[in-house]
Amino acid sequence: MWVEIPVLVVVALVIALTVKTFFVQAFFIPSASMEPTLQKGDRVLVDKFTPWFGATPQRGDVVVFHDPGNWLTQADVPAPSGNGALRGLQSALSTVGLMPSANEKDLIKRVIAVGGDTVKCDSGAPVKVNSTPLDEPYIYPGSTPCDDDTVGEVTVPKGDLWVMGDHRNDSADSRFQRTHHKGDGFVPVKDVVGRAVVVAWPLGRWSTLPVPSTFDHVGLAAGTAPATAPALATAVTPGALGAVGVAAPLTLWRRRQRRHRGR
Repeated sequence: MWVEIPVLVVVALVIALTVKTFFVQAFFIPSASMEPTLQKGDRVLVDKFTPWFGATPQRGDVVVFHDPGNWLTQADVPAPSGNGALRGLQSALSTVGLMPSANEKDLIKRVIAVGGDTVKCDSGAPVKVNSTPLDEPYIYPGSTPCDDDTVGEVTVPKGDLWVMGDHRNDSADSRFQRTHHKGDGFVPVKDVVGRAVVVAWPLGRWSTLPVPSTFDHVGLAAGTAPATAPALATAVTPGALGAVGVAAPLTLWRRRQRRHRGR
């Protein structure tokens, strides 16, 4: 028993670390910036597996990404709790995915445009991607697509993304960063952790996160090419290998659906 128990613990830690690193990771949603798609307190599963095979973020995907440059203030990041020993233990456990990280600096938004696209966001008008207006039934009821942060027309550089929260009037997204922080508002594809594919918790809100039909419009892709490289979200325990069994088939199904719609 004294030999087997330590071995089992080590094996469990290795499995947890492998799942978190290469397959799927769960994230906690602490803000309202993606309502109504994601509610405060939701846990979502993020696919980190398919990017290893060349999958890249597409228009309409909900993605988790590292802070690309001071999007988050110190007040947005949860402060570590406890004494030095407890903080060290929490840091070690969060590394292998067995505990939430105390200082995550990740965000979650919807991809609106990819590298090569032009985005136009004017007051009183819908968002336009490559001159095509977007019908956005997923945004928060009563929200205006662009009224609070207008940016005119911008072109997304290759290798970058333009992202927005579904709660447009409560989201410090690409528009906000460009108009208020004097940044460009772009998210490098290399900073993307993965694509959110499932709302896993609470059970009453279990659902997949498919790409809205809005982004099937043929005009969106005219003359553009997708990026070529792969609201504050807090990482939590991935669950177990069973999460991979959920995320991987769902991702493959989504890709087949996209190809079918394209044909």
